[in-house]
Amino acid sequence: MRYAKRGRLRFTSHRDISRAVERAVRRAGIPVAYSAGFSPHPKISYAGAAPTGVASEAEYLELGVTKPCDPEQIRRGLDGSLPPGLDVLDVVEAGPGALADRLEVSEWEVRLPGADRELAEVAVGKFLAEGAVEVERLTKKGPRRFDAREAVLGLTVSEGADRTAAQVLGGPCVILRMVVRHMTPAVRPDDVLTGLRLVADFAPPVPPEVTRLAQGPLDASTGALADPLDLDRDTTRGGEAGPAGEHVAG
Repeated sequence: MRYAKRGRLRFTSHRDISRAVERAVRRAGIPVAYSAGFSPHPKISYAGAAPTGVASEAEYLELGVTKPCDPEQIRRGLDGSLPPGLDVLDVVEAGPGALADRLEVSEWEVRLPGADRELAEVAVGKFLAEGAVEVERLTKKGPRRFDAREAVLGLTVSEGADRTAAQVLGGPCVILRMVVRHMTPAVRPDDVLTGLRLVADFAPPVPPEVTRLAQGPLDASTGALADPLDLDRDTTRGGEAGPAGEHVAG
């Protein structure tokens, strides 16, 4: 299933979101499957979750159920049981293949209130001209250096940026659009902004507003993102049977 993380809910941690989903599943009466063992837990797995503080229109999870369910009923029940700002947008019965393997790239929108568009365009041009842009990020295992340029498939200053003036803080708001390949370690929008600062000394005056617009497989013929759930839309009802008759809604 695809869900959105909007408004103030973008500041919610992934752990809190998973707890909210588990409560909503119980409240909606969804026949969720549980793991075996001494501490059974609902079979809910998340794929490519956005960082805390980032909004998203394209978060994904897979939910194991004990019997075939109507996807639209699950969508309505779960959406009605979640707090506003966590919105279930699409549910399909899962077919063969792992959902996580289809999430190859993400498209991001980064709003930069108070930034100068000309400086942003110069910085983007310099970043794209580089063969590699090494950035450093503090991880759980300490500082780590990696190439932020390799993962960036597209980076543009939105054509609509010059029409968004005076919306935030009484000044201009530059909008960057970027398409980033999923790699290890993951390259995030803030890593790309660090790269722009390194190559062109471009630094927004206030923290950016980041939204993931889409994630999925990359269409080799068009270079556009495809819907990762499209492969499952025309499968027969019942999804892919798992152990002991378990089904999966994805």
